Amino acid sequence: MTMAWASARPVALCVSALMNFVVVFGTGADFVRFVSFRAIYHNITGGAPLCRDAVPWSVALRDSTVLRALGVDLALLALFSVQHSLLAWEPVKRACQSALGVLNRAMYCTTTAIALQVLMRYWQPVTSAPCLWSVRSAPWDIWFPLICFTVHFLCWAIICSILLIFDYPELLGVKQVYYECLGLGDPLALKSPRAQRLYAHLRHPVCVELLLVLWLLPTLTLDRCVLAVYMSLYLALAHSLDAQDCAYLSTQLHSKLQLFSAPHGGSAHVNSNSNEPKQD
Repeated sequence: MTMAWASARPVALCVSALMNFVVVFGTGADFVRFVSFRAIYHNITGGAPLCRDAVPWSVALRDSTVLRALGVDLALLALFSVQHSLLAWEPVKRACQSALGVLNRAMYCTTTAIALQVLMRYWQPVTSAPCLWSVRSAPWDIWFPLICFTVHFLCWAIICSILLIFDYPELLGVKQVYYECLGLGDPLALKSPRAQRLYAHLRHPVCVELLLVLWLLPTLTLDRCVLAVYMSLYLALAHSLDAQDCAYLSTQLHSKLQLFSAPHGGSAHVNSNSNEPKQD
């Protein structure tokens, strides 16, 4: 039985990592739709009105429908924050690591995806309150949504590029499983001490782009304002970059630019050096 499990364990690990990748990738696509496309193209698709500007704020903030929707939305945001922060807390992380081993990071990503799916599935739009702003005057009622779409598209493209640069397989827990199956150990341990320090302070290097996506909209409803404010505060409090981290990022950016601008011979030389595990 022990030998059978030992031979089947790599397959089980790979299947778990693959399922985690599918769940996270699908949730990421749903999150883009939830945050960007639905918000920008809601009026074009003929949906219900996003807000009621004729209702005074004093009346809207006493409306039980509005208060109930805001309560549900805040509870969903709190649920996501508890999941995302509690599992990243060092004592809980150590306990999960001892129980799950190499699948710990994949479990964290899967539970994050589930928390996001719950948030998106049960999010309550607030349609009985005024909008904080709404671009409706011609010609900006046509041009501004196009500008928002372009900026959102560029931001999501930059986010995807940054995630790839920051070792997307390791971020999802796939690389940990791959290295375990090959007997290479923890991939994070092979990175330089400065890179490990940066990863400890900032695991999501997409703050500016995500802030633009959250706030740049043709129409800002009350529930979207709650989402934007909450996520902005969470992003601001979720990392602790210092001067050393910024210096390391500057060094990495400079080396990447040199890599792309170097001739083919120099590029090959740089690539051979960059493959060393402890290289900054």
